[in-house]
Amino acid sequence: MLNADALNQLRQLKSDIEENKVVFPGTVKATNGRFGFVALDEGRDVFLPPEEMQKVLPGDRVNVTEQEVEKGKTQGVVDELLETHLTTFVGRYLIKGKGHFVVPETPGINRWIFIPPKERQNAEPDDYIYCQIHRHPFKDGKGQAKVLRVIGKAGEPGIERAMTLATFDLADAWPEAVQTQADSLSDQDIETGAADREDRTGQPFVTIDSPGTQDMDDALFAEPNATGWTLSIAIADPTAVISPDSAAEQEAYNRATAIYFPGEPLPMLPDSISTRLCSLMPEVNRLALVCDLQVNNDGSLGEYSFHQAVIRSHGKLSYDLVSNLIEGREDEDTRTLPEAVANSLDQLHQAATALRKWRAEHALLSADRPEFRLRLDENKRIRAIEPAVQNEAHRLVEECMVAANRCAADFLNREATSGLFIQHPGLRDDRIDNIKALLASHAPHLSDVDANSAEGFRHLMKQTEGLESEVPLKSIVSRQLARAELGFEAAPHQGMGLDAYTTFTSPLRKFSDFYVHRLIKAALWDVPMKALNEVQLETLQQAQIRARQAAASLEAWLKSDFAKTLGDEPMTGIISRTVPSGFFVRLDSNGLEGFVSCRDLEGKFSFDPVTLRLIHNKNGRIFQLDQPVSVTFAGVDEGRRQINFQLVETANS
Repeated sequence: MLNADALNQLRQLKSDIEENKVVFPGTVKATNGRFGFVALDEGRDVFLPPEEMQKVLPGDRVNVTEQEVEKGKTQGVVDELLETHLTTFVGRYLIKGKGHFVVPETPGINRWIFIPPKERQNAEPDDYIYCQIHRHPFKDGKGQAKVLRVIGKAGEPGIERAMTLATFDLADAWPEAVQTQADSLSDQDIETGAADREDRTGQPFVTIDSPGTQDMDDALFAEPNATGWTLSIAIADPTAVISPDSAAEQEAYNRATAIYFPGEPLPMLPDSISTRLCSLMPEVNRLALVCDLQVNNDGSLGEYSFHQAVIRSHGKLSYDLVSNLIEGREDEDTRTLPEAVANSLDQLHQAATALRKWRAEHALLSADRPEFRLRLDENKRIRAIEPAVQNEAHRLVEECMVAANRCAADFLNREATSGLFIQHPGLRDDRIDNIKALLASHAPHLSDVDANSAEGFRHLMKQTEGLESEVPLKSIVSRQLARAELGFEAAPHQGMGLDAYTTFTSPLRKFSDFYVHRLIKAALWDVPMKALNEVQLETLQQAQIRARQAAASLEAWLKSDFAKTLGDEPMTGIISRTVPSGFFVRLDSNGLEGFVSCRDLEGKFSFDPVTLRLIHNKNGRIFQLDQPVSVTFAGVDEGRRQINFQLVETANS
C-alpha cells in the first residue's frame, strides 16, 4: 500500500500536470465518418479520433489538448465542454434487442442515441421523431435523448415537408399573439390608413405574376414623357398595418423570409395579411409605398420620389398574357384588356427594354438559366418536372423591380440616417490567386484586371462572356464568388455590377424588404421604428441561410425520390459542378442534378483547382464545367439524398 507521503506526491504530480497542460478552445466539426475535428480559435484544425467524437456533438465549444500519436502526427483529447448548441434534432426510432434508440438524420451525428423508457412518447419503430438531447455524452460517451413529438412514418403524404420543418426548427403554426393580431385587422384598417395618403386609384396599375400567386407585392404603371417614361412601382405596404416591434413583426423577423416549398409554402406573415389585407389584389383599394422614377430614353435613371398612396390594381395579369401582348399574339384575353391598361403595358415594355439595355452596357445581367417547375401529386410527391420558360413579361417585371430597388438604395445612402444594403464583394478571398493563375494561362489579355475592384470585376465578367477558350472562363469565375450579405453601409454589389443595391419590393415575403420600408418611412415622414443592431442583423442573415438550406433540403429529398422513376435510358446533360471525387451533371430535360464518381471511371483523375477540371493521369481525358455528357440513372444515396449517375461512354469518349 502507498503511504500518506506517496499519495500526497501523486496528488501533487496530478495537480502539476493539470496546471501545466496546454488547452486550446475551439468548435467541434463533424464529418461523414466517425471521426471529426476541432476548429481551434487560433485558426487550425485538430483531429478527433472516433472515441473522442463520441463525447461531443457538432457545434460544441470545447477545450482540447493535443497528444502525439506518432512522429509528426497529433490528435485531440477533449478536456472540457464549454457550451453546446445542438439541443434538438430529428431521427428515426429504432428498437435493437431491449434498447430503444434514435438514429439521427442530422448530419454529423453518426451514432445511435439511447432513449430512456420515460422519454419515448409511445413512438414506434421507424417513426420519424423530433428529439431533444436529454443527457450530453461528454462524461462517458453515452448520450441520451427524449422524444418531444412523433412526426410520422416514411411514406406518409407530406412527411418530407414535416421532417424538413423539424430538422431546421421552422414553425408551421403561428404563435397565439401573432394570430390574435392578424385576426384583429380588417378592411377598416385599410380605410383608416388611406385617409392621409395620395389617391392613386385612378391610375391603371396592374399586377403581373403567376396565375396561382396570392401574395402580390407589386403593381406597375408607366406613361411616356418628353425624355422617356415615368415609371411607377407600387409595393404592398404591410408596415402600415403592422405596428413596430409587435408580435407579427417579431415573428416575421424570426422567420426572415417566406419559404417556397414545393406545393405548400411557409409564409413569413399570416395569410390574412399577406394574401388578403395587404396583397395588391385587383379591384380593391390597397395601401402601397409607390416609387415614381424617371427612366430616360437611354435607360438611365433620373429623379425619383417615394409616396404613401392608395392604389387600385386594374387587373391581375399572367406572365403569358403580357408576353402575348408584347409579342403581338392576340387572343381573347389581350383583346379585352382596357385601353388604359394596354397602353400602360406598352409603355412598361418600352421602358423595361431601355432599362435592360442600360444594364447590359453599364452593369451586369444574370445569364438566363433553364428553370423547372415541380408538379406534385396527391401524396405531395413529384409527379412531373416541367420547364418554366422565362419570357418578355418576366424580364419586364425584373427590370422594373431592379430599377425601384436601385432608387431605394440611393435614397438610403443619401438621405437616411441608417440603411440596409445587399453587399456583394465579388470573388471569394481564398480564390483570387486561382483566378489570377487562370487568366494568366488562358486569357493573358485579362491578367492585369483588378478583379477585386467593382470596375475590374465588371470588366472581367463582360470580357469572359462568350470568350473562346479551351476552358469555360466565365463559368469558372462564376462558381468562385462570395455570398451576398446584408450590411448597414452602402457597398458595391459586384454580382450585379452596381455601386449600391438593396431590395424593398417584396415586403410580404422578406423581412429585409419589410425593414427597408420602415427605414424609408422613418427618413421621409418620421414614422416610428425600432432599428436593428449588428447582432440582430447577423441573426437575420442566419435565418435567411437556414431558410434557403431548408428549401434545398426538401427539394433534394423530393427529387431523389422522383429520380427512381427515370429508368435506364441514356439522358443528356451538362457538367454543372466538379469536385476532386467526381462531377455533377444537370439533365437537360428536367434540371435534375446527379453525381458521377471518379471511382466509377476507368483510371485515376487529378483535380485542377485553377481550371476546376478533372484530368486523367495517363491519357489526359478531361471533364470540365459546361461539358455535354450522357448518363444513366445509377441509384440514390439515401443518407445524402443524392442522385447518382453512371457515365455513358460513346465512341468519341
